[in-house]
Amino acid sequence: MKKIAVFPGSFDPFTIGHEGIVRRALTLFDEIIIAVGANALKKSYYSLETRKTMISSVFADEPRINIDHYEGLTVDYCKRKGANYILRGLRTAADFEFERAIAQVNKAMAYDIESVFLLTVPEHTPINSSIVRDIIRSGGDASRFVPAAINLKDYRGEED
Repeated sequence: MKKIAVFPGSFDPFTIGHEGIVRRALTLFDEIIIAVGANALKKSYYSLETRKTMISSVFADEPRINIDHYEGLTVDYCKRKGANYILRGLRTAADFEFERAIAQVNKAMAYDIESVFLLTVPEHTPINSSIVRDIIRSGGDASRFVPAAINLKDYRGEED
């Protein structure tokens, strides 16, 4: 049976921490679907299509990674895609507590789907999309916090 993992998130923007988790997870899974959550209730800095384009540029060389988007429950999306794993990265103990609660509810809804957590490498611990987004909004240089394949100068934030 093919081991397919879904790596869900808003990825607004995709960071080097996200990239690190996905590249390390390639040793564990046959396929990873990076699933950008489309949440109508949440205001994004970058459009859904821009985020997907950014992520696609990072993994253009990796055929085992697919970029997609979804709305609704992650476990329902996993079922539609035939994925039995949800991949998540952990930076801190607070991340663990938050992710543990979600994973336990997901397990109650879909017993056959496992949540798999990978710790970030220490140098990526302070990096998160909110901080990177704030740097970009303020006109700072956030290039060291996003994958090399993403040239932030090519993308404008699309906030209203």
